[in-house]
Amino acid sequence: MLAILLCIIAFVATYLSARRTLAAGLLAVTAAGYLYGILRANIQSPASHFIFDASLTGLYLAFGARFFDSAGDDKKGALRLWTAILICWPCLLCFLPFQPLMVSLVGLRGNIFFLPILLISGSVRHADWRRFAFGLALLNILALGFGVAEYFRGIEPFFPRSAVTSIIYASGDVAGGNYRIPSLFSSAHAYAGTMVATIPFLFGAWIQPDRKRFQTPLLLAGMVAALCGVLLASTRTYFVIALYFVTIAIFGSALGARKRKLLSVVIVALCALALTNERFQRFKSLSDSDMVVERVAGSVNRSFFEILFEYPMGNGLGGGGTSMPFFLQDRIQRPINIESEYARILAEQGIIGLGLWTGFIVWCVFRRTPFVPHPWRTSRRMIWYWYTLSFVMAAIGIGMLTAIPTTFLFLLAVGWAVVIPGPEPSDLFETSARRVRLIQSAGAAYVAEDAASWLAEYYVWNDI
Repeated sequence: MLAILLCIIAFVATYLSARRTLAAGLLAVTAAGYLYGILRANIQSPASHFIFDASLTGLYLAFGARFFDSAGDDKKGALRLWTAILICWPCLLCFLPFQPLMVSLVGLRGNIFFLPILLISGSVRHADWRRFAFGLALLNILALGFGVAEYFRGIEPFFPRSAVTSIIYASGDVAGGNYRIPSLFSSAHAYAGTMVATIPFLFGAWIQPDRKRFQTPLLLAGMVAALCGVLLASTRTYFVIALYFVTIAIFGSALGARKRKLLSVVIVALCALALTNERFQRFKSLSDSDMVVERVAGSVNRSFFEILFEYPMGNGLGGGGTSMPFFLQDRIQRPINIESEYARILAEQGIIGLGLWTGFIVWCVFRRTPFVPHPWRTSRRMIWYWYTLSFVMAAIGIGMLTAIPTTFLFLLAVGWAVVIPGPEPSDLFETSARRVRLIQSAGAAYVAEDAASWLAEYYVWNDI
């Protein structure tokens, strides 16, 4: 009963928040994703698996008809087409008798439920991105607090042993036999992935000039909490991506000297912390070339081609590795488990589904929109490097389309980066100032015509 009540609360809170502002709706979904892991672990009920789904459904319903709005087709037309294609093919497969209906429905959710986020991100205003970043900073600090508590007290007081938390207790491979820290999340990978996913938003808001004084330290604290979370989670993949982001932030962005020095001091302090604590040094195994080659070969070569020849049309939705609730795992027919997102797509959607996803990925990688002049260009460029690297690393990992809330933040970032950015409010103010000068030398007739034009732009910008 409690789990059902939480689902209702998550749905209503997100719906009402999104109806107020899109930034509030995005934060509500993200907060539900942060709390999802620890709530699911402590409320042993099938309904607890749908708390985040209920929240995201509220966002979708609040966004409503704007999914089909043709006003932005010049910016989102191609993305809308790709989203429709990637959703329609799994929907067709759901009706084929490869797997039991309940398994297929959960598999369908894992393959398409997050994809509409791509279209939502193209409608977010730049002021909303700033508000969203401030909320992420607070959530990261909260997550770090839980992570530190688990570091000193252990994870069992927060995540009781059960079938739901088995993945957490299977990760006791940190120095000294310690567990990777999950903080509030369903696993350490979900914790580290979410922390990494917040960095482009936080860094982009941090370098913007139009902030209040208290916002600068808050955004920096959010980034520090994210990087500390990556160390606590002890995940190699996300350590590499975090290092990638840090390199871009220091050497590839237009930072002032003061901020560059401040960020460098923070990075040096975190490096010193990692090098003096053996529990934060799992990333050193990346220097073992034999281990890396074996991991890649096992994921990309042997199992991938075995699946390709044995299941060219797939093993059905849910039958290829999509995360399945414990109460449905024994219903999967011919289960396939492999640590490769592309092999999972092949196993569930067949060679056609893999071909569609390959086409979408190539389209995203070769889009030049993240590099166009824009106040948030550093963030958008950082996102391009992030999703390009993530698409490559998906060959040796799984969860790119199902991790909560990492996938939500990832697709939100991808959808934002691949569309042509809209004008900043400052652009409109500069335009209006230029028009005022023209008005002063033109006369009353021009005043009326130009004022009407500027108001029309203002109404479109503010969705009035």
